[in-house]
Amino acid sequence: SVVGIMEYSAIVGGCTGCASTSGAKLAGIQPTGTIPHALIIIMDSTAKATLAFDKHMPSEVPRIALVDTFEDEVRESVTVAKAMQGKLQGVRLDTPSERGRVTAELVKEVRAWLDLEGFKDVQIVVSGGLDPERIRYFIDEGAPVDIFAVGSYISDAKPIDFTADLHEIEGKPIAKRGRMPGITPNPKLKRVM
Repeated sequence: SVVGIMEYSAIVGGCTGCASTSGAKLAGIQPTGTIPHALIIIMDSTAKATLAFDKHMPSEVPRIALVDTFEDEVRESVTVAKAMQGKLQGVRLDTPSERGRVTAELVKEVRAWLDLEGFKDVQIVVSGGLDPERIRYFIDEGAPVDIFAVGSYISDAKPIDFTADLHEIEGKPIAKRGRMPGITPNPKLKRVM
C-alpha cells in the first residue's frame, strides 16, 4: 500500500515510529498509534473505548488514549487513566484548530493533573498539524511532551524528482537513450540484490 511505503520511507528518513502494520512490517518495527476518534464516537465514551481496546488488543500494543473527543482534555485524561488502573501508557492531545489546537499550556495542565492524580508514568502525545515550527514552540515553552505524532507534514513533503531506470540486466550495462548505461556509483545507495 502507499501508506506502508510512505511510513517506511519516513522511518528511513529518521522518524522513530509509524502507525500502519504494513509500514511497520517493512521497517521491521512494531506499529504504534492510538484509538481513533471513530471508535470513541461509536462507543460514546473514551473510557469505554479504551477499555475495549485494552481487552481485545495484544498486550504488547501500547495503550494510548485519544482524549479530546467529547470532554475537556484534562478531565478525559484523568478519567481514562483511572479506568485503565495503571495500564495506560499515554494520552494523545489532538485538539482541532476549531477549538484552538493543542497549546503548551494545555499540555502543562494535563501533565499537572495526571501527576496530581498519581499517573506520573502516563506519557503525553501531541498531534494535529505538527511541523518543525509547532514542535519548536512546544519545546521553547517547556511543554512536557513525550511524543510528537507528526502526520500530514510528512505526507505533504515536496516531491524529489527521480526515475527508476534500468541500467544493467544480468550484469550487462544497458540504458534508455539519454541515460548512462551501467551501475552508477553512489555512496548513499546500498545494493540489495
